[in-house]
Amino acid sequence: MAGILDLLKGEMGSTLIQGVSKQFGLEQGASQKAISTAMPLILGAMKNNASTPEGASGLLGALTGKHDGSILDKLGSVLGGDSVDEDVLQDGSGILKHVFGGKEDNVAMAVSKSSGIDMGTAMNILKVAGPFLMGALGKKTREVGVADQGGLSDLLGGMLGNGQKEQQSLVNRLLDADGDGSIIDDVAGMLLGGREKGGIGSLLGGFFK
Repeated sequence: MAGILDLLKGEMGSTLIQGVSKQFGLEQGASQKAISTAMPLILGAMKNNASTPEGASGLLGALTGKHDGSILDKLGSVLGGDSVDEDVLQDGSGILKHVFGGKEDNVAMAVSKSSGIDMGTAMNILKVAGPFLMGALGKKTREVGVADQGGLSDLLGGMLGNGQKEQQSLVNRLLDADGDGSIIDDVAGMLLGGREKGGIGSLLGGFFK
């Protein structure tokens, strides 16, 4: 957990929240809520995927290759122009499809409901959050020398913090939902409540306020 907070302190956090607000025409409070909902869901899904040897190997390959953390050094240019770099959005779309297995619409709907933004904007924020989180993981992977499934699981769990079991449960409910709006409503409500209970959603939410 400390890892993601270290990356988001000061200028990094300000650049992310202000850039998302500018790019998608949101109040900063709405951006904060959306990001603090999206991040733990993506991380929880990544941890689920990394629970198998094949999934862990694939994620480690990405973290030591394309997603090595370099995006963190150009976050201002990614979010500071007239529009988000299309390559970043395409990359984010691919990440979402991989980690959520085609159920990313359910996740976007939960982000939408918990932050009060429209579905399309929620999906775009997820697409931005995906490469950012992969970059953060890639940087941390190099720093601590993660080289196997156990180390990757520990890294993801540490970034999720104390709320990791709850977040993974919410991810599983979203991925199991089959057009059931009530389940998504329930998850959105739990995500909002989770900001008061702890975990990455709570810590990021408090940080961005």
